[in-house]
Amino acid sequence: MATETIRRRETELPETAGEVVASLAQHRVLCTAQVRAIHFPDSRIRWTQSVLARLRDAGLVESVQPPRTGRRLWFATERGVRMAREAHVLEATPRPLEGSEVAGQLQAHTLAVNDAGICFLRAARDRNDEFGPLSWRHEVAHPLSGGRGRRRRTLIADAVLTYLRGEGGRVALEQRFLELDRATLSVDRLVAELAAYAELYRAAGGDGEPTWRAYYPRFPVVHCVLAGAPRPALERRRKSVIALLRSNPRVVRTREVRISICLLEDLEKHGPFAPIFVGAGDPGKEVDWLGKAPRKKREGD
Repeated sequence: MATETIRRRETELPETAGEVVASLAQHRVLCTAQVRAIHFPDSRIRWTQSVLARLRDAGLVESVQPPRTGRRLWFATERGVRMAREAHVLEATPRPLEGSEVAGQLQAHTLAVNDAGICFLRAARDRNDEFGPLSWRHEVAHPLSGGRGRRRRTLIADAVLTYLRGEGGRVALEQRFLELDRATLSVDRLVAELAAYAELYRAAGGDGEPTWRAYYPRFPVVHCVLAGAPRPALERRRKSVIALLRSNPRVVRTREVRISICLLEDLEKHGPFAPIFVGAGDPGKEVDWLGKAPRKKREGD
């Protein structure tokens, strides 16, 4: 495509084009419905399709349609990533994906992580809180030990969410680790991954200070979201994971680390402020993502 044609089509793009490209770059892959939910919730799907088509014509995004999904999946090109980075929209420069990567096993897990992020985005819109298209970051690495090369151990969170909510005239900062499980791991491996957050809490640098304090003012709660299987199987999986976490030595020794589990189906249907989370510390009580249980109705209410 001639450079003049690309430049002309870039000038024809809507004002939100840069935000769409940036979210595609940061979130790796989004389906058309997800782009709509993030950027054009009040518009018809055809408007989203039109914007994405113009971005593709400008060389900023590309798409694939894996035969088994039935959904068109969008991702930023190298040109699109560079444009978003030069506009100072992104904190880092993500590696551009190839179409084969998007169509491979990566996409199901990444799309599910983005589905969870969108649930928080919708809740923030309803409550006038601050959680935007770039408020969740994928595959965030945290050092568990010093050293270099193979000796250096890291914990990679599937995502980290940063949410600002209003509370009594003040602003409260809420950060969360998000682990998305599609029932592809054995239960004991999933428990080991979640228990690694206890190790992260205890990890210290050369000065003796906890390494996580370099990233967070408080240690984030860990939310594990279950998907990828029928509901009865996921409910059994949640009970098994919680039982094993309650007997895991690393978790037992580190009560400061809070781990709660919900089903993606419930998160999408009810939102994070509903009592859909079950905590490993108190499995008999269902709470919202802030750890709050619903108020009991009094007689006469």
